[in-house]
Amino acid sequence: MNKVAVFGNAGGGKSTLSKSLSITTGLPLVALDLLKYKPGGGEFSYEEYKSAHDKVLQQDQWIIDGFGSLDTVWERLDLADTLVYIDLPVLHHYWWVTKRFLKGFFVPPQSWPENSPLLKGTLNSYRTVWLCHKKLTPKYREYVNKAKQTKRVHHLKSSQDIKEFYLSIQLEHGK
Repeated sequence: MNKVAVFGNAGGGKSTLSKSLSITTGLPLVALDLLKYKPGGGEFSYEEYKSAHDKVLQQDQWIIDGFGSLDTVWERLDLADTLVYIDLPVLHHYWWVTKRFLKGFFVPPQSWPENSPLLKGTLNSYRTVWLCHKKLTPKYREYVNKAKQTKRVHHLKSSQDIKEFYLSIQLEHGK
């Protein structure tokens, strides 16, 4: 496990899991939201994002958390040796987006750029959950089913799956 892509719908716990995986495995963590968005919430140009993304992919080891853009997600998944796909029921994603919003009044959301607008980001996440569920989720499921032949694939479908997966990684790394 050297190149790990953690992906799935908004509000699925990708950032929390990715941070824990990075601490446990020692692999460097790259949060795509920090490559794509500036402090305060504005976006970097596509060219700036793509260049930063490509530099990360050239590294020998990484955990990449997030979506980024439609073209870069497939490139990243192809290069990863380990896929961690968080595929919770859609209502679970909405609930966790809501929880992140409420907690965000006290603690900034994990892997969000500094001073990002909480309400705007939350409303965007609500829209993203449904779009991802309808458009990307079927493609992600098809991709991970095929990838099982050549990659280490973890298709996590519940909070319990996430906990069990993380415990297995801790055991694997003697932690």
